[in-house]
Amino acid sequence: MINRRTFGKALGLGAGGAVAATLTGVPGAAGPAHARAVTERRAGATAVSMAGPGVRSAFPPLKKVRAGLLETGYAEVGPAHGPPVVCLHGWPYDIHSFAEVAPLLAAEGHRVIVPYLRGHGTTRFVSSRTFRNGQQSAVALDIIALMDALGLEKAVLAGFDWGARTAGIIAALWPERCKALVSVGGYLITDLRANLQPLPPAAEHAWWYQYYFATERGRIAMEDKAKRHDLARVVWDTVSPTWDFDDATFERTAAAFENPDYAAIVIHNYRWRLSLAEGERRYEPYEKRLAARPVITVPTVTLDAGRDPFTVPGDGSAYRDRFTGPYDHRTLKNTGHNLPQEAPEAFARAVIDADRL
Repeated sequence: MINRRTFGKALGLGAGGAVAATLTGVPGAAGPAHARAVTERRAGATAVSMAGPGVRSAFPPLKKVRAGLLETGYAEVGPAHGPPVVCLHGWPYDIHSFAEVAPLLAAEGHRVIVPYLRGHGTTRFVSSRTFRNGQQSAVALDIIALMDALGLEKAVLAGFDWGARTAGIIAALWPERCKALVSVGGYLITDLRANLQPLPPAAEHAWWYQYYFATERGRIAMEDKAKRHDLARVVWDTVSPTWDFDDATFERTAAAFENPDYAAIVIHNYRWRLSLAEGERRYEPYEKRLAARPVITVPTVTLDAGRDPFTVPGDGSAYRDRFTGPYDHRTLKNTGHNLPQEAPEAFARAVIDADRL
């Protein structure tokens, strides 16, 4: 297990003492086969010991940069000239899903960028006239613009939920920008035609909030500060049944929901997925390419969370054919939907291994 003082050193906070162990210091940890064994052996313990009550790593002061349609707020950890890793959060989460992952990667020499997605935290639209669009290609192009603004020609992209979808889109459409991919849940690129068909009832039940957001009741709830706060808490409790987080951990992330565009982006995202809201013409060329379910050729590690109700059965077999490059798959049996925050060591290990595939 990684000595917790590693975090202080990696963040540059000082007073941290020496690093007792790093990810590369685990005996025999260089290969994917060992990493899978370590992941499955330690997944439950990791979620408790590294993300339990009272364990809340902090980012350094956040930064902002003009990137395309946005002024993007982001955290940055690690050496400025280290190999870059971009970590992408989902909904209803924020950059703090990577608060413990980032210093682990920084301790290995990586420059880690963790941006707030559009509509979250300190990220803002440059123009009040820009349509508050949550469709998948728009979010992916935000990250391309961020990489351009930061001078990153290529990076390892790693994410879950919206973040995994975004990373996967970039890997599929712009593989020259993606050195390697870590995707929780596998191939998450939205297929609008397939989304018109009903799922098995148990799967539909897990998506209850998607259908709630399709109604005006759901839209009004998301625009109400108290109701969206409580709704997000219900989602956290439901999709991460083994994660023993405390109130302070949730409240730290809930602050990101106060973004003035939050409700509009979330509602449009979920309505667009069900073909209940239109996208923008500027993104049609990208959506047409994504509708063909393009394969991903870059080195990839996919992660399945065993206690996540959205994890499809089959241990990754359902999406294996979408990844044609160097590949590894791992299942964390005792972990829920917010995998990077529930099992930060396993997620960081996957990033390092993907970069070496």
